[in-house]
Amino acid sequence: MTAFEKYEKLKTRLAGLSAIAVAFSGGVDSTLLLLAAHEALGERCVAVTARSCNFPERELRDAVDFCTAHGIRHFIVDNDELSIAGYAENPPDRCYICKIALLNKFRAIADECGISDIAEGTNFDDNIDDRPGFRAVVEQGVLSPLRDAELSKPEIRELLGAFGLTDAAQKPSLACLSSRFPYGERITAEGLARVERAERILFGLGIRQLRVRHHGKIARIETDVDGFALLQDRNLRESLYAQFRELGFDYTTLDLLGYRTGSLSEVL
Repeated sequence: MTAFEKYEKLKTRLAGLSAIAVAFSGGVDSTLLLLAAHEALGERCVAVTARSCNFPERELRDAVDFCTAHGIRHFIVDNDELSIAGYAENPPDRCYICKIALLNKFRAIADECGISDIAEGTNFDDNIDDRPGFRAVVEQGVLSPLRDAELSKPEIRELLGAFGLTDAAQKPSLACLSSRFPYGERITAEGLARVERAERILFGLGIRQLRVRHHGKIARIETDVDGFALLQDRNLRESLYAQFRELGFDYTTLDLLGYRTGSLSEVL
């Protein structure tokens, strides 16, 4: 089955619902999901986005701009993860703790709109066994239509590109900034801001796929092949080292294995 056939299957599934609230981060997966839901249900589809210190402000702006451009009713809820009991201590089930609290807020918005179904953007490639947050999704009865339609990440990017949403199609994979901290290292607002500023510096150099892992006073950069090539320049590396020192990192390292999801789970 082609990506376009899967997309039609997705829209047919969504059209069978009375209405839906889409958990919309502005990222690749949730953008396609929201687009399909809006095409299938029109005004019976709403988007709900969290405003948080855990996600770069640019992502919220992208989410707002997309909903405005497509005439989608959009709700923004404030989510202070650091105030959730047990979250800042950063246990291995941190994502579960966060997702339960966040979905409860999304559920409240859906209830106010008279909507019974909430959908989120887990795709067919995502390894749900490594995602405590997906356990919360299942427990809360939230739908994962992209996964049900067997749409993979490359197919999602292909579809967004074909629909003229080039910027969305080319976005790097996104995860909350707390995912940059090793389990057990306390998460603080200052640390989250430090990571965001560090990654913004690297994005400004043209590096697309990256993570800056926060190991106390050490920054560990994970990037892809293109990022490695760019960082071969010694003058550039020295400049980065100095800028990261200003952010509060005593040392900056480049991970030899490069960018990969779930690298902080490798030591569990």
